Amino acid sequence: MSELQFSKGVARAFIIVAAAIGLVSCADSRGGPIPYNVQTFGLPDAPKVVPLEENYRIAPLDVISVRVFKMADLTGDYEVDLTGKISMPLIGEVSAIDLTTAQLDQRLTAKLGEKYLENPDVSVGIKSSTRRSVTVDGSVGKSGTYAINGPTTLIQAIAGAGGVSENGNPRRVAIFRQISGQRQAAAFDLTSIRRGEAPDPPIYAGDIIVVDGSATKAAQRQILNALPILSLFQPF
Repeated sequence: MSELQFSKGVARAFIIVAAAIGLVSCADSRGGPIPYNVQTFGLPDAPKVVPLEENYRIAPLDVISVRVFKMADLTGDYEVDLTGKISMPLIGEVSAIDLTTAQLDQRLTAKLGEKYLENPDVSVGIKSSTRRSVTVDGSVGKSGTYAINGPTTLIQAIAGAGGVSENGNPRRVAIFRQISGQRQAAAFDLTSIRRGEAPDPPIYAGDIIVVDGSATKAAQRQILNALPILSLFQPF
């Protein structure tokens, strides 16, 4: 190998290493459009104590059980996304947020009957609810819905979900909360909280926590990226 070839090889290796370091740095840094240090991220709306029956209003990340008679491809469990929609075969996205199961039943029956099925027989139920619990998702050890038992902070909620995963970004954590009738969001930096540089915010029943990272779902990432960067709160 000539001296020139050796020099080019060293330079190429240096560029690759530098690029890799740059990617790691980006993955472990603050960023995104959800604002940090939000001073007015207040208390959530008071929870409505309602049984899970006909008067229950569907919330984001609830799991809905849909049964369509003699249609196995349509029958199944559907998760309500952060925008309040479920996605079903044939009819695509359907808004479900703040509907009762009876109202969603009527909506699905109408959409399926428009041009796909004649007199569809649809039944809708709630498989799991997030109204009395906190949901932790994204790049954590074990995403899921966890009951709120007494005062809970962000650090405690994430620890209950197995902590931030190896590919997660602790400096970019979002909390989605229902305030004044609107779903709003704020970002938090776990690294700063652990260092005592920022307070550990309280978590309330109904909150949705999303830790950014490679395991974050595409739909969640799209919602995070859609929020304006200059807004203290972003209702949606």
